[in-house]
Amino acid sequence: MTDTQAPLAIAVKGWPRLSETFIAQELLALERAGLRFEIWSLRHPTDTKTHPLSDAVQARVRYLPEYLHDEPGRVLSSIGAALRTRRFWPALAQFLRDLARDRSRNRVRRFGQACVMAHELPAGTRAIYAHFLHTPSSVARYTAILRGIPWAFSAHAKDIWTSPEWELREKLDSATSGAAYGATCTGFGAAHLQALAATTPVDLVYHGLDLSRFPPRPTRATRTPGAPFRMISVGRLVEKKGFDRLIDALALLPETLDWHWTHIGGGTLKDDMRARADAHGLSPRITWRGACDQPEVIDAMRAADLFVLPSRVAADGDRDGLPNVLMEAASQGLPILSTPVSAIPEFIENGIHGVLSNDSPDALAKNMVDLATHPVKAQAFADAAHARLHAEFTMQPGIDQLAQRLRAVMRA
Repeated sequence: MTDTQAPLAIAVKGWPRLSETFIAQELLALERAGLRFEIWSLRHPTDTKTHPLSDAVQARVRYLPEYLHDEPGRVLSSIGAALRTRRFWPALAQFLRDLARDRSRNRVRRFGQACVMAHELPAGTRAIYAHFLHTPSSVARYTAILRGIPWAFSAHAKDIWTSPEWELREKLDSATSGAAYGATCTGFGAAHLQALAATTPVDLVYHGLDLSRFPPRPTRATRTPGAPFRMISVGRLVEKKGFDRLIDALALLPETLDWHWTHIGGGTLKDDMRARADAHGLSPRITWRGACDQPEVIDAMRAADLFVLPSRVAADGDRDGLPNVLMEAASQGLPILSTPVSAIPEFIENGIHGVLSNDSPDALAKNMVDLATHPVKAQAFADAAHARLHAEFTMQPGIDQLAQRLRAVMRA
């Protein structure tokens, strides 16, 4: 556990979370790079398992009131302490300007959490760094105003594409208490934020993979076209992952193909997806494993013949960035079938490192059959993705860049 004078506070949605191993990987690497920080979580954990990466992080974890009415004494005493400072009024003014455009309970909760965080931050805290540009960054921004310190962020995908433009612009402008620095994990997202930014520098920092955590790819015997074809997908059962269309595609596969599909992950559409598979009569060919930790995920990838992730843009604009699971699949020499959504083509070039398909069931089914019946071609794609991962998408360059930037923010 770090000491109480850690100079950096890191705000996250929840800690730990199995679906956000990229955050755990980053925080562990920053810790090993010598940064001292505390983790401030807006939510308590809900997963029944924890990831070995999260377990390895030594930083102290503090939990803010998830709902203000759960801890009224803590919230009221923090607001009272804030009222006795001159910085409360500019923070309140910013909150009221935001509330006029976003009249939600979530907005009120963000300000209440910020009052608690500002009151309880150690005196030696010199900056705040938030993961995700929506709710955690709002809490970080209000807290930074209350404490008179700079803040920075790392943006990902949903937080960029579902946040209103007015809020993004203001978080990227020092005139409206915007961030001193921002990072995001895709070139697609970086270009968007850079176009909106008035003063905030926004860097492209790929998450990459810490390849020292992964076993070498297995030696895969060339699969004969008639052998069982084992497919795997890893991702939450939510709209943007496209698993409804994948299930419809599985229903179109020819009877002559001996296939099985394994899904790993939780999600709000779990019951709907299982019912969809049942309606197609596919349940005997599908294994639903639920949430798994990363060692379990890697073991499952090593036993598979194809990784499938049919990402798409959801109705509310939510979409993937560059899913780490694609790089994890590449690390194990697993051929990849995905879609050309957001930043996926930044890693997978269609026809070179894998296949990027239209997400219609017909197109997905056609590409699954093609990869099943041409195993040599599929393995060539996997070899190319594995080589690109090692050449361009390792973790350490991004960590070095991020650590340097965060140290500069703390010195400001």
